[in-house]
Amino acid sequence: MNGVPTSPPPLTHADPDPVSRGLRLGAEWLAFLASFATHLVALVLLAMCTLLLPTRQTVELTADVPEFEEELPPEEFRFSDLVQPEVGALADNGLSEAAAAAPVEMLESEVVLDTQPVDDSGNLAAFDVERPILQGPTLDDNLLVKGVGAIGATGASGAIDRITNEIILSLDQRPTLVIWMFDASGSLKAQRAEIIKRFDRVYKELGVIADSGNPAFNDQEEKPLLTAVTSFGARLNELTAVPTDDVDEIKAAVRSVSDDDSGQENVFGAVLAVTNKYRHHRLKKPRRNVMLVIFSDEAGDDIAQLDPAVRACRTLEMPVFVVGVPAPFGRRESFVKYIDPDPKYDQSPQFLPVDQGPESLYPERIKLDYLGQGGEEITLDSGFGPFGLTRLCFETGGAYFAVHPQRQVGRRVSEYETPPMTAFVSMFFDQRIMRRYRPDYVPVAEYQRLLAANGARRALVEAAELSWTEPMEGIRLQFPKLDDAQFANDLSMAQRDAAKLEPKLTRLVSVLSQGERDRPKLDEPRWQAGYDLAMGRALATLVRTEGYNAMLARAKQGLKFKEEESDTWVLRPSEEVSTGSVLAKQAAAAKEYLERVIQEHPGTPWELLAKRELATPFGWSWEEEYNRLAERLAQAQENANTPPPERPENLPPRKERRPPPKL
Repeated sequence: MNGVPTSPPPLTHADPDPVSRGLRLGAEWLAFLASFATHLVALVLLAMCTLLLPTRQTVELTADVPEFEEELPPEEFRFSDLVQPEVGALADNGLSEAAAAAPVEMLESEVVLDTQPVDDSGNLAAFDVERPILQGPTLDDNLLVKGVGAIGATGASGAIDRITNEIILSLDQRPTLVIWMFDASGSLKAQRAEIIKRFDRVYKELGVIADSGNPAFNDQEEKPLLTAVTSFGARLNELTAVPTDDVDEIKAAVRSVSDDDSGQENVFGAVLAVTNKYRHHRLKKPRRNVMLVIFSDEAGDDIAQLDPAVRACRTLEMPVFVVGVPAPFGRRESFVKYIDPDPKYDQSPQFLPVDQGPESLYPERIKLDYLGQGGEEITLDSGFGPFGLTRLCFETGGAYFAVHPQRQVGRRVSEYETPPMTAFVSMFFDQRIMRRYRPDYVPVAEYQRLLAANGARRALVEAAELSWTEPMEGIRLQFPKLDDAQFANDLSMAQRDAAKLEPKLTRLVSVLSQGERDRPKLDEPRWQAGYDLAMGRALATLVRTEGYNAMLARAKQGLKFKEEESDTWVLRPSEEVSTGSVLAKQAAAAKEYLERVIQEHPGTPWELLAKRELATPFGWSWEEEYNRLAERLAQAQENANTPPPERPENLPPRKERRPPPKL
């Protein structure tokens, strides 16, 4: 009834034509088979279409390697003869000139490989490293690294050997003029004798190299190596009339250096005069390289001439090498051990002040006494040379050699071990560590801009200048008690001294506190360590001073001995600081600053001084002692009434001590 018959109707006696019915049924089956065959063919054709898609093809490329009969010649590099008014990143060729001048050895590798163990063999883990492990080169100790501030040496001869190599490298480029400049002060007399002995070897080595056919000495129209010798003190002295290559004449000129008794060392003015006299060697053609080698044991008295000297050497491209002394850490003066060279006079050592620092343009370390530890430590090595001479080397592409015979890292040196005419330096530090703490070798104007840009820097320098102009006096810790009146008078005198000291410390802390807001903005390790150490030490000293004054006031109200025989009250450092008071908060802040210095700057002078400050507690406590005061007073009165014993006649007479010369 729906128009699609599913099966033929049943055969009944009512159907009059059975034949027509059979034909109709056969036609339906033929239609079904035809439809099935058509759909099957269509499916097969669709399946065959996929075989007609493009397939991946591999193309092999081959090329014949050309054969060269000889190696290609290396590319030649040529240098412009034009003198650049500026060098470095500000010059016309700034992109190329700003490249690093030398390798700097890193203490720790920055290459980190994250490897996971793939197997265990016994107690050892096996690792599968697919990437090569990068390793820095092993640098020779004799490799001259420029721009690091200072290079440590134990003698001038070692420094000269390394400068000899620089002379050879200069000769590889073009003929060279070496100007030797000697400090004429008496303190350098022994070093000059050592240098003269070394000159034979220097020029002998250069002669051997020339005879060996080294290209540096070949194809030169003029003499490849010339030498000039000068000395300086209050003024410059020319010891060779003209530059020469005669070794005997050179050594005779060095021996002719006479001591300058003026006590002045105008080294930067001497550099200016030398560059002006020999500038034609850099300007005329064919040009010569000109090297300045300075021997000095002081910082220089004409620092106002530093900037002109730097500009002249940079403009004329004259590198400066200095064989000098290490600058004391944060101090202007070192103390040179002097023994009278004449045995007729007193031979006991004297330590004379000599300007050999500081290592920075201005002192960046406050001057405070260390309580109960023998005064201020002024003999630490800064890791660098005096600021002016080191900056002159740094900006001209030279190097500063800090020479000291007792240089040994990690070991304290006593005054007894210090040789005569040598500055006493009690501790040296690893130069690889100290390179991170290089001072800012910039002109005064640029340094002032650095201070203006950060309050912590400015506060540190101001505090250092303040503590230098107003030295902090020591305080009394022992108070004998013979009677109440004498004891009260001693306490009052000590309070008066503390009252003088306390306002200075308060001002010092106030100046440093003005830069506390900018302390987090400091990125340079040197400024971070300097500010934290200064703030920690100033706060610690202020806490001790105010606590000291409070303990004296308490003693004036009455102190009673527990032991009957006790006769002396002694103030000793203690961990006890008034809990919850302002002093307690300041003590906690001081400890925090000092501990941060120790954690973040290991192996440096700042760490050593922070540990020394923390070695003494910030609080106070009274302790009683028995010192036999009555007996000692009676003995002193008896000795005052007894004439001194006569000097035995067989003893040799005392030697006279004459005033030392100016060093």
